[in-house]
Amino acid sequence: MQDLRTQVQRLITERDLLEKQKTSVEDEISALESNQEVLAEVCTLFQELISSEITSSVELLNQLQTKGLRDIFSDQDLAVRADVGVSRGKVSIAMNTVQRMADGSTVEGLSKDSFGGSVMAIQSVLLRIILILKFNLRKVLLLDESLPAFDENYVGEVSHFLNSLCEELGMDILLITHNPILMEGAKTSYRIQNKGGVATFRKREK
Repeated sequence: MQDLRTQVQRLITERDLLEKQKTSVEDEISALESNQEVLAEVCTLFQELISSEITSSVELLNQLQTKGLRDIFSDQDLAVRADVGVSRGKVSIAMNTVQRMADGSTVEGLSKDSFGGSVMAIQSVLLRIILILKFNLRKVLLLDESLPAFDENYVGEVSHFLNSLCEELGMDILLITHNPILMEGAKTSYRIQNKGGVATFRKREK
């Protein structure tokens, strides 16, 4: 009889322990479910913020890129359309250049494939300016022979556009070039000359 009482007491103790463990597990499950709901809401918020950030960035990219191309290549109806996609969980942006022809048809493609080095060089410069503005960096742009040999019909427009960017954005652009037209169009320019193995600078202000 005593053995039976002992077994019953042991079983009661084990039952009480299991009930406590069950309660603890239930509390943990409840906490995890609550955390899951919070994480889902945070995930949704991040997605909305990322979507908003990408949308505003793409709009700025389209506007400035299109303005730059049209100001410089004024005889061509050029525009930029950035397509946003997601690949392997990462956001990617494909920058397509679109040209409307006189007959109403359009030519579209990546600049490097369809529009040559001049258009791509201008887009590269503008993309750097967009990044400076977007991340609130110091408004200084260094261009070391970054602009290729343009058709002479466009060189003056390039110079005018760079000057207008400096004025409108409060930006300083330091351009190193062998192109005399770009040099003449600069607000301030320095001609580097080699005299007896010593580099000398001659300043010219517009």
